[in-house]
Formats: sequence, structure tokens, C-alpha cells
Amino acid sequence: MKILVTGFEPFGQDTENASGAVVERLRGFEWDPGLEVVTSILPVTWSGSAPALLRAIETHHPDAVLAVGEAGGRALVTPERRARNIGHGRIPDNDGAPRPAAPLDEGPEFLESRIDPALLVAAIRSVSVPAEVSDDAGAFLCNAVYRALLHETNLPGTFIHVPAVRSQGSATVGRETDPDAASSSSTILTIDQPTDAVAASVKAVAELLMPAV
Repeated sequence: MKILVTGFEPFGQDTENASGAVVERLRGFEWDPGLEVVTSILPVTWSGSAPALLRAIETHHPDAVLAVGEAGGRALVTPERRARNIGHGRIPDNDGAPRPAAPLDEGPEFLESRIDPALLVAAIRSVSVPAEVSDDAGAFLCNAVYRALLHETNLPGTFIHVPAVRSQGSATVGRETDPDAASSSSTILTIDQPTDAVAASVKAVAELLMPAV
């Protein structure tokens, strides 16, 4: 069983991205026999993020994909129920490119996660990290990557948002998932907790799919 976990590079003026930090930390984990976890860090660009995801899938041939991004207006870890058919760069990406609101593909308005988000919430809560299912992955690059995963592949796959925690200071970006939300002052998670949450999700996905592989 091989599971690909992706995160994002730092965005804007921030030197960290919580999703990328989680992925980096997962590289040092010891997993159960029969489980291999491979990782990739995606660029925060409209031209590069989805293609980088698809290249990582082509390179690693995973059995499942768990994509991770950060949501600066959230204090909980939030597995996403669905990806929207909309892409909108309200502010420029790391290439300085904006994006007017427009569909991402010719598909339906929503594509549903191929892994039950409630299963992931239960796994995350089992390691004492607060979590809830989200019905809105936003319209920025997290949603675009999620949409590409569901539209361009048939793999079991899903997306998890983690709070925009930082090792020092506070995030200055990361609100694009919820543009109208202020950065969450109630976020008290350390980077260890989102890492534990994603690791628990990986194990839950492996347990779910192992008999079918």
C-alpha cells in the first residue's frame, strides 16, 4: 500500500506553510509494515500546482492520495467533503498571477471526496486533535488541486485543511480558503497536532483500502 501525501510551499511573504511543514515532518515517520508514504511539495501557482500533483502521481503510482493545505481562518483540522468547479485568485499567486473567477473544468459543480471525511474526522479526534468536516474547500489553489485529483484521476483521494500554524510568529497569508474570515486568533494548535492529524488520516486510509489492494 502506497499513499501519496502532498502539501504546499510557502506563500507570499511567509517563510512557512503549515501543510508543507506537516509533509516534511511525515518524512521522518516510521510506518507500519506494508505501508509506504511518499510525499510531494506543490507550488502555490495556478500554472504549476495541479500539474505538479499529477506528475507526483505519475512518478509514485500511489494507491491513494491525501492532499493537504492550510486555511488561515480555521482553528480545526477540516477534511473536505467536496471540490468546487471554480478557481479564483483574489490575490496573486507566487508567480504574481491573479485569476478571475472561472470554472476549472467541464465537469459538474461539485465532485465528492472518494474517502469519507467523517472517517478522517474520527481518526483525527482519536489522537486528541480537534476536527470537523468542511463542505467548502474555497476557490483558491487548495480547491484547484483537490479538483484536479478528483477530475483527472480515479484514485481514492481527498483533501484536508490544517490551520495556518507557524513555528514563529503568525501567518500573514493563508486566508484564501475563507477570504471573509479573519485569521483565527483561537488557533492554539502546534505543528505537532496537524502532523498527528494527517498521520492518523493516512493510517485510517490505509486500513480502509488495504483489503482492496
